Amino acid sequence: MTDQVIRYGILGCGMMGQEHIRNIQLLENVEITVLAEPNAEMRKKAHALVPTARSVEGLDELLEANDIDALVIATPNFQHAEQLLGIISRSSLPILIEKPICTQIDDVARLVETAKSHPAPIWVAMEYRYMPPITLLLDLLAQGEIGQRHLFSIREHRFPFLHKVDDWNRFNHKTGGTLVEKCCHFFDLMRLMANANPVRVFASGSQAVNHKDESYAGEAPDILDNAYVTVEFDNGTRASLELCMFAEGSRYQEEISVVGDKGKVECLVPGPGRFWPTDTLGVPPVAQVISSPRDPKGPKQMEVPVDPTLLEAGDHNGSTFYQHQKFQRAVLGEQDVEVSLEDGLKAVVIGLAAQEAIRLNQVVTFKDNGLSF
Repeated sequence: MTDQVIRYGILGCGMMGQEHIRNIQLLENVEITVLAEPNAEMRKKAHALVPTARSVEGLDELLEANDIDALVIATPNFQHAEQLLGIISRSSLPILIEKPICTQIDDVARLVETAKSHPAPIWVAMEYRYMPPITLLLDLLAQGEIGQRHLFSIREHRFPFLHKVDDWNRFNHKTGGTLVEKCCHFFDLMRLMANANPVRVFASGSQAVNHKDESYAGEAPDILDNAYVTVEFDNGTRASLELCMFAEGSRYQEEISVVGDKGKVECLVPGPGRFWPTDTLGVPPVAQVISSPRDPKGPKQMEVPVDPTLLEAGDHNGSTFYQHQKFQRAVLGEQDVEVSLEDGLKAVVIGLAAQEAIRLNQVVTFKDNGLSF
């Protein structure tokens, strides 16, 4: 890697924006120069992390800066599409934009078309790809550990949505729905593991427990807190998601299983350490990957430790740092973008289709290689 210093502007300095800041600061040859955040409290917290950066209130001021080499967008979901379109029309900067890249199906086609003219990398932040145990799982699949892949299963049992600025994550019209806001990560992994595009989706879900006694400006939250989703892909493989967001205290937050004709690989990922009750249950469990070949029979278990510094810097098992390492190389022209705009959009479309399948109580079929339904 060259010694060129990359100067970052951060748009959105809430919980996730601050995680990006902490992880960028762990890289070499970087500087965060401008923080853009309209909320005074979040702006103050972000500035405490980067006292040398200038603080501004919004995108217009950010784009007027002449000391930025790359942008990170970590604003609320419903702002992503318009902000990205605006940035592309006014700037040629490299962009890392948080998932989901949009929240409405009508935005997909215009994002695809507009982004064609952007000369710099656009990287969609899919942190789950870069969690060390999931990276090991993906490596084993690529090495043919289980032969031809057939079935994929992801189970997430976790805590409810956290409180965010102006409580935007309590409503479908601002998040895209739980299966977009939270689960586009998993639909991205499904596409990646299957190496295929979706054909149809079946889904069932509800708001059974969480946020039912909450009200914001007289409006009750409407986000799902549990669901089952099954996705069929165009190569004949199938994937399922089991989501429960009232399962605090689960030993592992994510459990991923892939079954092939020669065996099975499982990946067990603990949740963020700051939510683990160490006073009663001891230290958080170490992530594991378990390979179980059919012949000879018997599991092989691999623990996947993560650098404590990276665990301290964010809630995503070190993945935000590894993602930023690769984005930095993409900005420098040393590697290609690994999570493209199209990857990010296809994950969103699966989530939107699953939300629609629940709403209509029917199967939803995909079109345009997974870019519409």
